[in-house]
Amino acid sequence: MDLQIAQDNQRWVLGLGATGPECEAACEELYSLLHRVARREVVRRASSLRVYGPELDDIAHQAAADALMAIRRRLDTFRGESRFTTWACKFVIFDVATKVNRHFWRHHDVPYDHEDWSRTASRFEVPPGQEIEAAEFVDAISAAIKRCLTERQRTVFMATVINKVPMDVLAEELGSSRNALYKVLFDARKKLRAELVSDGYLSQ
Repeated sequence: MDLQIAQDNQRWVLGLGATGPECEAACEELYSLLHRVARREVVRRASSLRVYGPELDDIAHQAAADALMAIRRRLDTFRGESRFTTWACKFVIFDVATKVNRHFWRHHDVPYDHEDWSRTASRFEVPPGQEIEAAEFVDAISAAIKRCLTERQRTVFMATVINKVPMDVLAEELGSSRNALYKVLFDARKKLRAELVSDGYLSQ
């Protein structure tokens, strides 16, 4: 690796790992870089989300701040195999994607527990002549969900599997954790499969 890049990487690692004024200066410098990257990324996505003005700036600032904290927490995982700034920018780009995703679902006009089975049926690639069988299978899934899942399991399954709501957004909406909801979804899938096997729609 180029000596200048290695020295620059070391400067970042030492600065962010220090305390007092040295750390504050490094954090301020890195935050400025992260914010520029975050804002550019938000602007790139803004047209499809209808995000403008102060709201756009808020997302960029929050993403930069959260990315900075994550970088400092994981400073010991930086191996120096690339530029430090390249490594750091991956954090803020990921954070922008997460926040934009949340923003979209918070403003989405489909409730997270809304049952839209017509959209579900359209996802199947059905060979010609098998449309009736596909529709029957979707009906069987719908009936099994109502028959064998608890209310909590139905909510999580419908939101994440049918309506494609991100798990972190649903966890925030329900006041739960991702891990707890993953367990609910796992149990729901297991019960549904057993029910569909019992009804002859799936093989053992």
